[in-house]
Amino acid sequence: MAVDSSALINWYEAQARDLPWRRDGVTAWHILMSEIMLQQTPVVRVAPIWEEWVQRWPVPSRMAASSQADVLRAWGKLGYPRRALRLHECAGVLASEHGDVVPSDVDTLLGLPGIGAYTARAVACFAYGQRVPVVDTNVRRVVARAVHGSAEPGNPSTTRDLADVSTLLPRTRARAATFSAALMELGATVCTARSPECSRCPLPNCAWVDAGRPAHTGERRKVQKFAGTDRQVRGKLMAVLRESTAPVERVLLDQVWLDDPGQRDRALHSLLIDGLVEQTDDGLFALAGEGSQLTPEPLR
Repeated sequence: MAVDSSALINWYEAQARDLPWRRDGVTAWHILMSEIMLQQTPVVRVAPIWEEWVQRWPVPSRMAASSQADVLRAWGKLGYPRRALRLHECAGVLASEHGDVVPSDVDTLLGLPGIGAYTARAVACFAYGQRVPVVDTNVRRVVARAVHGSAEPGNPSTTRDLADVSTLLPRTRARAATFSAALMELGATVCTARSPECSRCPLPNCAWVDAGRPAHTGERRKVQKFAGTDRQVRGKLMAVLRESTAPVERVLLDQVWLDDPGQRDRALHSLLIDGLVEQTDDGLFALAGEGSQLTPEPLR
């Protein structure tokens, strides 16, 4: 079953959320920043920080001229701070090798630091209007239901998922780009994972609805917990370093997680290995770019 592109695009043009990165005057660099931030992070948390970043770093060279620590501090509590480091690295490459301009073709985008298959196609599509399939979790869910009649998509497969969406794209570039945005919007706001609102769906035909909305028969993907995980401990350690203007003593970091010193040590060592934290020659700890660049040894 195909997806009615006209119905979907008409709905999108009337109902799309007013997200800041969709407004006039937004550059490909701004869209790239939004796509990196939105990975595994809700729109409501990203929007205010993204707007601050656009003002502070309107072009890649401005970010490249800032330190890694500056970028990590500005990243705040968005989570998965390695994304910030990779974006900083990407900014340096864009400034030095691409004339401060984000490339428009997927293959060149894929060659940039931290840019994967989804992000490259999202930038090519949403910033430059390229006719390329853009597949995220929301898109996979809509295609699974509307086209294949399944309650949930199966395991991700880049080849299969891209082929699925490619066959649905309208022929013209402009409509294809809008269709891609609309497909994603539908999955994010109507055809949601837990509570799809089929009464609000603009699609006149849906294989899943036609089949009586059969229940998902496979194992549901478990929602990843946060409380008590190494991720939570890493976040607490990073918060101490972000709030300090100078390297800190180990005792300050030890105080953030007293319940399980072994877990705390493991989390700190992982931050050192990931390059998010550095240890100075005199044993203090600092954000990336503010330490001594020493190779970390296992903490004892």
